[in-house]
Amino acid sequence: QLQLVESGGGLVQPGGSLRLTCATSGGNLSFYAVGWVRQAPGQEREGVAYMSSSGASTKYEDSVKGRFTISRDDGKESVYLQMTNLKPEDTAVYRCAARRAGATRDRAPSSPKDFDHWGRGTQVTVSS
Repeated sequence: QLQLVESGGGLVQPGGSLRLTCATSGGNLSFYAVGWVRQAPGQEREGVAYMSSSGASTKYEDSVKGRFTISRDDGKESVYLQMTNLKPEDTAVYRCAARRAGATRDRAPSSPKDFDHWGRGTQVTVSS
C-alpha cells in the first residue's frame, strides 16, 4: 500500500515561492500516476497538477498554469510541486495523491476522483 507524506508548506507573502515535497513509501512510485489536490475552507477540493506514471504527460488547473510545476523523482520516491508567484487565493491544504497506472503509463489523471492513495496534506498560506 503506497503511503504519502507531504512537507514544505508554510506562510509566504504574495509573490513568493514554495516547494512542496511528497515522500512516498510502501510501493514502487514508478507504477503510479500522481497529482496535487488542494482544498480551502468551505470550498470543494480542486486538482491543481497531475503527472502520468511515465512523467511524459502533465496537466494543470488553469489558475496555476505558468506558476506551478509538478515533477517526480522515482529514484528518491518523491513528488514535488514548485509554486511561484503565489497569490492569496492559493491558500489551502495541499495533498499529494496517487493511483496505480496499469497500462496507461502516459496518461495523466484529470480529476481528484481519479486517485485512491492520499497524503494528509500540508498547509499553504499566502498572506502579507
